[in-house]
Amino acid sequence: MAAGIANMFRIPELRKRIFYTLALLAVYRIGIFVTTPGVDRTLLKASLAQSQEEGGGLMNMVNFFSGGALEQASVFALGIMPYITASIIMQLMTVVIPALERMQKEGDQGRRKITQYTRYGTVLLSVFQGVLLASWLKSKMHDQRPVVNPEWGDSLSGFGFTLLTVITLTAGTAFIMWLGERITEKGIGNGISLIIFAGIVAGLPQGAYNLALLVREDNVQPIAALGLVVVMAVTVAAIVFIERGQRRIPVQYAKRMVGDKQYGGQATHLPLKVNTSGVIPPIFASSILMFPATAASLVEADWMQKVQTALLPGSWLYNSVFIALIVFFAFFYTAMTFNPVDVADNLKKFGGFVPGIRPGRATAEYIDHVLTRVTFTGAIYLAGICIMPMAILAFMPNIPFYFGGTGLLIVVGVALDTAQQIEGHLISRQYEGFAGDEGPRIKGRTRVTQDPQPIIG
Repeated sequence: MAAGIANMFRIPELRKRIFYTLALLAVYRIGIFVTTPGVDRTLLKASLAQSQEEGGGLMNMVNFFSGGALEQASVFALGIMPYITASIIMQLMTVVIPALERMQKEGDQGRRKITQYTRYGTVLLSVFQGVLLASWLKSKMHDQRPVVNPEWGDSLSGFGFTLLTVITLTAGTAFIMWLGERITEKGIGNGISLIIFAGIVAGLPQGAYNLALLVREDNVQPIAALGLVVVMAVTVAAIVFIERGQRRIPVQYAKRMVGDKQYGGQATHLPLKVNTSGVIPPIFASSILMFPATAASLVEADWMQKVQTALLPGSWLYNSVFIALIVFFAFFYTAMTFNPVDVADNLKKFGGFVPGIRPGRATAEYIDHVLTRVTFTGAIYLAGICIMPMAILAFMPNIPFYFGGTGLLIVVGVALDTAQQIEGHLISRQYEGFAGDEGPRIKGRTRVTQDPQPIIG
């Protein structure tokens, strides 16, 4: 392991890529503290902390994934989530719209067009979310004081503040998107994933400090803090184990003669990831469940308040709906991104077949059957990881748990994917990997889909 880390800096190209990536991530983190005009970030931070104590909301989740940019009233307050949303929408549309599906199969030229459409979608979503965020900021109060400076909020009935906020936040998101693309192109790892990774991990030192402070003040027993560290280590190990897990379907290619040369005849396998859908199901499920809490803060209706109370995080109803939504979106997203019929047709086209299964429709049904069982296992795994922090808080309510289940999945998955790319550079230049020549190779989280670029991790 130590030799592998030392070898990283012996390759000039890899060393340059690593430093380039770190420099752009530093630019991103510095930009977090550039405040949007007209907003008192001290009041906004206090208001978000109070709403988190009262059960949280959609804005707290946005603040978490943006690395604390929202509570800083930063120009990066929207984070990279508009780009992620646009990417997911484009992925789903390539399945439903034949023209986009054909474009995706055109190779690099088609993928560049889809990437361009994704950028346009990111800008449109940023404008829409910027308008909503500006309205939310104008309505936000803390200790009877408005978060937005009254001189800004009252100008032209607040239109001036809304316009400036939308322009600022859209430009911030576009700049983050540019940083992510530059990291992917000239750095190491998936740039968008690393930006999310940096935002989540940035709060880890503060979380560790808060835990140490509670232990020092005897508010938390040392054995409980040690237990939390052990649970975190075991959870990370379990995530690494499952994320690297595959169900390999054996594939045999028939021998064929082309001229005087013989092709095919080799045996290979079709890998099906245990967690094919990645972190998309928890993100969708969290967004849906956080919506009632956010709507209740904007609409003062008795039935909305009752819904918010029933869906407080940690309640049995919240956990039940959360698990059901994760399982649903795991199957839904897998079905949208992996088509067993296309895989079976491609195998048949190139002379491949699954031993004991007839090519064509029977192969597609067999792959679908195996994929359904594997997806169910992955969905239960996702639900267990996401519910785990709530279970810990139920048994140890005084323990501050910084990472949620979704955050843990993203952090570990991105770390695996980046380590896999670094190891690829090392092995291609005849250096040992992180596990040495005889050790296992690191497998990333790239999903088996028609899109070769994973969205997150």
